[in-house]
Amino acid sequence: MDDIEIDEVATPELDDPVLIEGLPGVGHVGKLAAEHLLEEFDGELVRRVYTTEFPPQVNVDGDGAAELTCAEFHAVETDGADLLVLTGDHQAGSNKGHYTLTTTFLDVAEAFGATRAYALGGVPTGELVEEYTVLGAVSDGDLIEGLEAVGVEFRPDEPAGGIVGVSGLVLGLGGRRGFDAACLMGETSGYLVDPKSARAVLEVLADRLDFAVDYESLEDRAEEMEEVVGKIQEMQDGPAVPDDDLRYIG
Repeated sequence: MDDIEIDEVATPELDDPVLIEGLPGVGHVGKLAAEHLLEEFDGELVRRVYTTEFPPQVNVDGDGAAELTCAEFHAVETDGADLLVLTGDHQAGSNKGHYTLTTTFLDVAEAFGATRAYALGGVPTGELVEEYTVLGAVSDGDLIEGLEAVGVEFRPDEPAGGIVGVSGLVLGLGGRRGFDAACLMGETSGYLVDPKSARAVLEVLADRLDFAVDYESLEDRAEEMEEVVGKIQEMQDGPAVPDDDLRYIG
């Protein structure tokens, strides 16, 4: 196959769609948020993007059928805006691949008429989070005021080290192409899949784009993760094991 191949599955008419990127990253925040949108609004698959930059593997469904790993675009119609939601299980495996793949993603978005983009992700705190703040970064300073109005915080020099991967390049490359692009990053420990952080990001996005979405399934996942965190804390707070009882078991 070529380095990048695009399957055109459907081409619905969308009204000024907004590109929403939610690929795997810290806490799987962006991926969880994007997948929740697809579940709640029954998104329609419109494009599959295959690339040799993805790992050499296939995904196998419940019936045993295999599909080459890819990224997918879904068209989503909400009561406030039409969305073009980008999801997938992987990012590119090289620096050049990130640039090439993000360029392709922006090409697809432009073909559907998108001029705005939101990259969704997480920013690690290194500790468990009690109150979830959403940090922001934008391709143009004129976008800050509108995001601050819905609760996004902009902090000097954060996130430390910048934004890597597709989310960063949606701002960098998208901005150079005239997209009004923003990255919404929910605070998260960085150690676990974080549905609560995903919800915080979605709440900001929904306010900004003026649509309503139910969060029940994310709440269920958050309760499951709280049980996991509780067990981890119990293990950390448990009695110390005498040195004589420390043995290698293999």
